Amino acid sequence: MSEDSSRTVGSGQHSPTLRRRRSDELAASPTLRRRRLARQLLRLREEAGMTAKQAAAEAKKRAPKGSWFEAKITRIETRKILRVRDADVQTLLDVYGVTDPDDREAYRRLAREAAQSGWWVGYRDVLGSGTYVDLETEASRIRSYQVLHLPGLLQTETYARRVIRAGGVTDEEEVERRVEVRMMRQHILSRADAPRLWAVIDESAFRKIPRDIAAEQIQHLIDVQRTSLRIQVLPDEVGPHSGMDGSFVILDFPDDPSTVYLEQSGSALFVEDPQQMEHYETVYDLVHASALSVDDSLAWMRRRIETL
Repeated sequence: MSEDSSRTVGSGQHSPTLRRRRSDELAASPTLRRRRLARQLLRLREEAGMTAKQAAAEAKKRAPKGSWFEAKITRIETRKILRVRDADVQTLLDVYGVTDPDDREAYRRLAREAAQSGWWVGYRDVLGSGTYVDLETEASRIRSYQVLHLPGLLQTETYARRVIRAGGVTDEEEVERRVEVRMMRQHILSRADAPRLWAVIDESAFRKIPRDIAAEQIQHLIDVQRTSLRIQVLPDEVGPHSGMDGSFVILDFPDDPSTVYLEQSGSALFVEDPQQMEHYETVYDLVHASALSVDDSLAWMRRRIETL
């Protein structure tokens, strides 16, 4: 999976906790915090029985010097405004009747965290918006289906360099920066709270590994496997199957709705609409069921090395 700019469609309607989960909260995903803040403010407005227009009018009464209008409420709730001011958060909490000091501080802290920069900010030149990488850092489970190349989290440095060059990047400095950030992404797999990773990889991706580095890369796939990291091969002999429309990744989070990442040429798309999510969940379940078992996949990869 490459690191491209992205856009988001749909929205989740869950109501996750706002409480701090661990001591390194400020190092976590600002993108996820923005999703959570927007969802929580929308929920508060709906529970208050107010339209966006009514909320804006009430906010204007409470903060007459502020710039409040219906479109602003909508832009906050759809994450068009990336950094919501503390004063605006407090005004909205007043409008929606949130009076408990602890609850109010939890929302204000969430807004502060949402406004921060992710670890990847120094790589904007190669990451674009960095949304996928940012969300990946806080996923509790990653389910990947890849057709033409191996998942970025499972690539060796040598393979990553070849893939990046094959993608049309000719400047060697940019190639090395892209390789560097791809290797940095893999650090999440060595964390104490590492996400569970389950990758289904089409046989075609193995055929496209350059022959001179194939043994090293495939051996890496064998070596990294453990209880929380599993790989299945979807062999050609399966024939037509449900995943033929292309690669995708499902990111699951402890307290937030899941999202699907669809990589496209030059861009990427995030799907959050519940019906579309159900579709990709079903497709993943089907390719998972069609693929070789984990043990058979390991045997398949060992045989692949032997034939090189």
